[in-house]
Amino acid sequence: MQDRCTFEYAIIRIVPKVEREEFFNVGVILFSKRKKFLGIKYHINPEKLKAFACEMELETFNEYLHAWKLVCEGAPSGGKIGTLELSDRFRWLTACRSTIIQSSKTHPGITTDPEKELEDIFQKCVL
Repeated sequence: MQDRCTFEYAIIRIVPKVEREEFFNVGVILFSKRKKFLGIKYHINPEKLKAFACEMELETFNEYLHAWKLVCEGAPSGGKIGTLELSDRFRWLTACRSTIIQSSKTHPGITTDPEKELEDIFQKCVL
């Protein structure tokens, strides 16, 4: 029981035409303060992207999401945001925005293994 800890997660979405509010899930961000864990996992289905926005390039989205990954990792190439505390980085990534890449509201949970939880949520909500 003592290994169990709280975590928060958000689903990453692509919203190709923000004014239409249509989206599809492409990833998950998960944060556990106690385990000092901040992770991201994503995959863009090219067929879904084509169906939602045939004029948009897959590589563009992959570049944006890679930047989010750099922020999660705290990499120097993640910019000033990447140098913040884990919790601040998570809050920045999951902040409400009106861009073509957005995250859902955050959701809580309890786990013993944040990495496994990230994979499980990714499998259920993205793939």
